[in-house]
Amino acid sequence: MSGAASQSIYAAASPDNRVREFVTPEGVDLRLVLAEASERMTAFLLDVAIMIGSLVALTVLLAFVAWLAGSGKIMHEAVPVIWLLMFFFLRNFYFMAFEISPRAATPGKRILGLRVAMRDGGPLTGEAIFARNALRELEIFLPLTFLALSAKGMSAWVGLLGLAWCVAFVFFPLFNRDRLRVGDLVAGTWVVHVPRRDLTIDLTESRAPSAIKFSEAALDAYGIKELNVLEDVLRRRDPEIMKAVAARIREKIAMPAREPDAEFLAAYYAALRGRLESRLLFGRRRRDKHDKV
Repeated sequence: MSGAASQSIYAAASPDNRVREFVTPEGVDLRLVLAEASERMTAFLLDVAIMIGSLVALTVLLAFVAWLAGSGKIMHEAVPVIWLLMFFFLRNFYFMAFEISPRAATPGKRILGLRVAMRDGGPLTGEAIFARNALRELEIFLPLTFLALSAKGMSAWVGLLGLAWCVAFVFFPLFNRDRLRVGDLVAGTWVVHVPRRDLTIDLTESRAPSAIKFSEAALDAYGIKELNVLEDVLRRRDPEIMKAVAARIREKIAMPAREPDAEFLAAYYAALRGRLESRLLFGRRRRDKHDKV
């Protein structure tokens, strides 16, 4: 199997123009459904609500601590500092911290079944996450700061500029085909629905002993990235895709076709997973087939 993003093909594939085909060289069609602008806005508002709730909880906690401390000068000086540090952390690192996780999604996105992905099909990078979230400061938080300051006596023109700026960036996703924020354009990302997994099969069952045996060389042909693709293929249970992937693996490891494709792939998945897990115990992590054994 190959995970080369440069060979992936994207094309519109639905009447509402939200589905993108992601076809790997093995013939695995991993279709991505783009999130609507309304879904993205809802997820953002949920995240903001969580951030505000966290600040409220922290405020109550700090007030209680200050009450316990009585008139202690040091404690009363420390409380606002702690609150400001927490506010700074939430504003600047909340989105980055969650999106850099394996799920690539904040709690708001998870609730709506969304995640961040690279538009070229490659793995989500730290640089991309930083870029898309750094732009959020310019898109939303900075103009909102202008609006807040104008309410406190700053020039009305500054407030109007902040409002126009905020509106332009907020509605930007409505005027491009892929519902991208400016941050997504810069970072090369988009927000998609998490693919639904077929829970009618339990992949742990595929780890039961199998009559099909594989050599160490056959199991060293692939890494973690290919294992994840194979897991997706097994969950989808598409006969044509399974046939194409099984043929590619058999060709790669020079193994004749004796068993049904589904049985062969399940056995190879179990053996490859066991091989990779055993190597991890010795501190050796093979990301993909290009990593040296």
